[in-house]
Amino acid sequence: MRDDAAAAPNAAPLGRYQTLQAGLDLLDQGLSIFDADLRLVAWNRAYERLLDFPEGMAHVGTPFETFIRYNARRGEYGAGEPEALVAERVAAARTFEPHDIERTRPDGRVLHIHGEPLPGHGFVTLYSDVTAQRRAERTIREQNADLESRVAARTAELVSSEQRVRLVMDSIPALVAYFDRRRVYRYLNRGYHDWFRTDTSRPEGVSARAFLGDEVYALVKPNVRRAVAGESVDFEYELVIHTGERRWVRTSLVPERAGDGTVAGCFELTFDITGQRRSQELIARAQKLEALGHLTGGLAHDFNNILTVVIGNLAALKAAQPDDPIVPEYIQPALDAARRGAGLVEGLMRFARRQPLKAGAVDVGTVLRAAESLLRHSLPERIELAVGTAGAGAPGPRAWIDGGQLEQALINMILNARDAIASHGRITLRACPAVLDANAATMLQTSPGDCVRIDVQDDGAGMDEHTLAHMFEPFFTTKQPGSGTGLGMAMVYGFIKQSGGAIDVRSAPGRGTTISLWLPAAAGHAGESRPLPAAGPALPGQRGLALLVDDDAQVRRVVRRDLLDLGYAVLEASDGAGALALLRQTPDIALLVSDVSMPGGVDGCEVARTARELHLARAVVLMSGNVAADRMVPGVPWLTKPFTAARLASAIEEARS
Repeated sequence: MRDDAAAAPNAAPLGRYQTLQAGLDLLDQGLSIFDADLRLVAWNRAYERLLDFPEGMAHVGTPFETFIRYNARRGEYGAGEPEALVAERVAAARTFEPHDIERTRPDGRVLHIHGEPLPGHGFVTLYSDVTAQRRAERTIREQNADLESRVAARTAELVSSEQRVRLVMDSIPALVAYFDRRRVYRYLNRGYHDWFRTDTSRPEGVSARAFLGDEVYALVKPNVRRAVAGESVDFEYELVIHTGERRWVRTSLVPERAGDGTVAGCFELTFDITGQRRSQELIARAQKLEALGHLTGGLAHDFNNILTVVIGNLAALKAAQPDDPIVPEYIQPALDAARRGAGLVEGLMRFARRQPLKAGAVDVGTVLRAAESLLRHSLPERIELAVGTAGAGAPGPRAWIDGGQLEQALINMILNARDAIASHGRITLRACPAVLDANAATMLQTSPGDCVRIDVQDDGAGMDEHTLAHMFEPFFTTKQPGSGTGLGMAMVYGFIKQSGGAIDVRSAPGRGTTISLWLPAAAGHAGESRPLPAAGPALPGQRGLALLVDDDAQVRRVVRRDLLDLGYAVLEASDGAGALALLRQTPDIALLVSDVSMPGGVDGCEVARTARELHLARAVVLMSGNVAADRMVPGVPWLTKPFTAARLASAIEEARS
């Protein structure tokens, strides 16, 4: 405090250090310090609370072994003879090696434990409850309010030397500082040197404007003024450290009040929240794309019904009058345009994750080399394409994926990388086995476990934040009009998510782009999925009775004509309930062709399952304009609208085989 400092100037620094040490007791993180003989020297209340030690166990001189034995006997370390577990951990502690682990307690809480040796003094350990990491912002606000009240009534429970306090403060994974009411730094921990290369031994000579830069300092300065005026402040901003790396941080400023109520100075705590911010951004992006996917899927269903009618009737008209001059003049252009529309809808369905996939155990290295082979000679000479996989013939990591779709996705990404390289550059493809832990999987919105990671990296122009935020949205493109549909990356995103994988992008203007795919690893060595059998020619004569089910009369009209051409007599139903009634009343139905989505509460999947289980139809084919992979009926061929008569014939042959 100012009056005390005037009376005893030599005591002021020590008093501030004592205050800083007392502040440790107010942090949400647990802290323990053991000396060279493994006896407890210092701790805070959070240490006892997070580890649930009984009152009175922690006191100066308590052996490290006492805490370990207590934990072992209550099952903190899992199965095993308690004394053996104690001996193992005490022996490890005596090595005084740094350690950084996570441990799940019996009550389900996850603790992050980080220990660092104190030269000549033992070691300091930090304990963090990471179970509620998603609620970090609220926790920080509550912690700051608690810190403010406790600092105002600071105590002298932890008394230590300046050297020990500095060792402790330098071991905390955060920036800790104190500045007086004139905004002159009086204390800086080692974090400031690590981030900004400041001289922490002379804090009074350090300028925040110098290490933050004018732009960031202008954002911070108003918050400092509020804190010096007596208000606790919590704010977030982005800064650049000495390596050029950009980090998002959260700074808390807590005023220290003198005995007369005036502000003597402020404590400053700064935490790196870059990972947390990135996690929030990925979740927000996933939620937005999920909503777009639902909207897209619904639109695709309606458009595919429309295109089925348009393409079916135009194709029939063309086949009926092949020599009519109106065919090349009017019918063929309309048919081509409708098929292009069907291609666009197919792209939207891939984004919405509603395309059927033929997944199998795929050698990812083989797929990468196949994509390289297809594109190497079509890339400009100024661009080098490098593939990091196992040598020729050597097995690579295996993923459970649709190999053909994966190859197409890689081609899309390589072509995007090509367009991002202005003059000359390099595109690198890499594949390697990887393991996603629970934290990384949560951030990427996928499942933890073994996977295969593929990186497509370029040293091109990079992307700004706006482009990164929208790059997976359908029809978003940075290319010139007419240069693309904007569906390439949307289809890649939909395919990877539908396959149970994850996708992430790291890019910045002038720094290139890296797109990373995490694919589920193949559990075994199952062979590739077999292709569908080729469609054969229609058999002459009657092939039996077919039941056609669709709520759209125009679609039924088109498909009925194709079935008649294939040699079937056709019964029709407009809903699932009517189809089930006809199946039960009509013997010897050779073929059931049903739409999936229909009104009335009975969908096509239920009709198909009933027909197969009760043997009411010898062959079953399902069709839909909005494929949902999780609704497919095992063993039943699936037609995606719009489809050709040849594709219908192929599906029927598959169902009959």
